Amino acid sequence: MVEQVYSVTQTFPKEEMYGLTSQLRRASVSFPSNIAEGAARSSVKEYIQFLYIAVGSLSEIETQITIADRLGYLSGDKLLEEIESLRKMTLNFIKYLKSKK
Repeated sequence: MVEQVYSVTQTFPKEEMYGLTSQLRRASVSFPSNIAEGAARSSVKEYIQFLYIAVGSLSEIETQITIADRLGYLSGDKLLEEIESLRKMTLNFIKYLKSKK
């Protein structure tokens, strides 16, 4: 997803470089970064907390993709499907970790 976000934001207008482009890129990098940081924590409870933060990043990306779509910068259908898939996988992983406590 990160690669897709970087690819589509290259076509955004230059005036969005410090706005929507920057926001989308940072949020997309935040998702896997929070998963990695949580995995390095010492407890499952902390890991789950970081996974929830990662899910929050997906919601940010979803909102920003919707805005970019409405502004005519991209067709967000494929990215929105990818985000929904990642959200389901992450929430299922959280459910799995909670069941192992």
